[in-house]
Amino acid sequence: MLLHIIARGKIGRSPEAELVERYGKRIAWGFKVTELPDRGGTVPPPSATPVRTVALDERGKQLSSAEFARILERWRDDGVREARFLIGAADGHEDALRESADLLIAFGNLTWPHMMARAMLAEQLWRATSIVAGHPYHREG
Repeated sequence: MLLHIIARGKIGRSPEAELVERYGKRIAWGFKVTELPDRGGTVPPPSATPVRTVALDERGKQLSSAEFARILERWRDDGVREARFLIGAADGHEDALRESADLLIAFGNLTWPHMMARAMLAEQLWRATSIVAGHPYHREG
């Protein structure tokens, strides 16, 4: 399954960009990042079908890493070919996008800059695929 981060704003050359790249290379599943301008521009069409859309949103569910892994595992096992993770600009997502998403998730109640959110999401995607693969790195406790 392709794990596709679609984010508003440019990350450029930064420590956060290096983290995204580092975790992306570790993900055994497909991984792709698409950047959109802060304003305007449309979310590109899915590269595969069926697709699930996940929006990072302050009103979203707060999941444990294991819960997140189980969702991705279920989607993969159900034949989902692409999961798209949308990171909005400073003003968040439009209502229509939020309503059309299959899942809204939040990284807690704190506000995170889009560059940090992107790096944290890449790490959680790597962690989730590692959990699904039975990698011993992640420990519940």
